[in-house]
Amino acid sequence: MKDFTLEIYQTLLQELLKAKYEFVKMEDYFSMPLNPQKKYVLMRHDVDRSPLNALAMARLESSLNIQATYYFRTIPVTFKSKTIKEISFLGHEIGYHYESLAIAKGDFEAAIKDFEHNLYRLRVLYPIKSIAMHGRPASKWDSRLLWEKYNYKEYGILSEPYFDLNFNKVAYITDASRSWNNGAFNRRDKVESVFEFHFKSTQDIIEAIKNNLLPQQVMFNIHPEHWAKDEKQWYKIFFVRALKNSIKRVILHR
Repeated sequence: MKDFTLEIYQTLLQELLKAKYEFVKMEDYFSMPLNPQKKYVLMRHDVDRSPLNALAMARLESSLNIQATYYFRTIPVTFKSKTIKEISFLGHEIGYHYESLAIAKGDFEAAIKDFEHNLYRLRVLYPIKSIAMHGRPASKWDSRLLWEKYNYKEYGILSEPYFDLNFNKVAYITDASRSWNNGAFNRRDKVESVFEFHFKSTQDIIEAIKNNLLPQQVMFNIHPEHWAKDEKQWYKIFFVRALKNSIKRVILHR
């Protein structure tokens, strides 16, 4: 079985369910009491591009009675109102994948105006309660720095995971750059944590679940653009990702 397919993603979800993990949306995690005896998964999706891939994942999750959180960028290729609404109608949460300081090239006043404008656009479609920074590896600006001057809580936001989650309690597992927790390619999609994982494949994660090697609380950051519905799409994603990773490697080693 090829990795990064919807087929193996379904297997991953089913193994988490078998292991008695409860899937929780970000807006619920920060607004409801949690049972310390239960196991929780925050299934987060950063929709950087390919909203139709996100919709396919959302439908698969819904078929398994799983609810996830989908963070959408507001660039034209990603901001598709019909798709965003369909994902929310399936029971999933919509969040804002902001990149305002990078877009404004470090201009804080322009950045907060961009943030406000795009938050409003998304809130026309869904009552946004959670935001998460988009890394933009080619930019020198980390959009999280925006909150050194402003406060996202004043916009009715419950959470920004990079600030509001304790990653020494919640393990962070990301497929950024189409590999698992690979710092060689990731400029900003990483966290400080006591947990260390060296997964080479999704199957490695599945085996860890079967052997009860994951902690009680886990956040998965899954990028739908990396996951293929068929063989043709798999090879297309594979070659595009290989090229992008080569470019990112150059950027990170400047």
